[in-house]
Amino acid sequence: MLEILIQFIGENFGMITILVIASFLGMEIISKVPTVLHTPLMSGANAISGVVIIGAIILIRRAEAGDYFSLVLGTLGIALAMINVAGGFAVTNRMLEMFKKKKK
Repeated sequence: MLEILIQFIGENFGMITILVIASFLGMEIISKVPTVLHTPLMSGANAISGVVIIGAIILIRRAEAGDYFSLVLGTLGIALAMINVAGGFAVTNRMLEMFKKKKK
């Protein structure tokens, strides 16, 4: 299993580097955004999760039957992205409720 992980990292080193840099950049941007804008930013992240889901589906479709690492990684990507989509939808719905006029 460790050999498969090392081989995967060796083959995809460029993509992993981009992922790590994007993660640090995202954390830095989120820390600088005022708290008022966190909800709209989460709504944007909701849309990005759709791209993650599509990428994970493509990863699973291209994985061979014995490639458990890719299958687990794709499944984990779909599960985490779906949690983000559901949470983002709930927060966006709550935010939109705040802008509706209240009936008296």
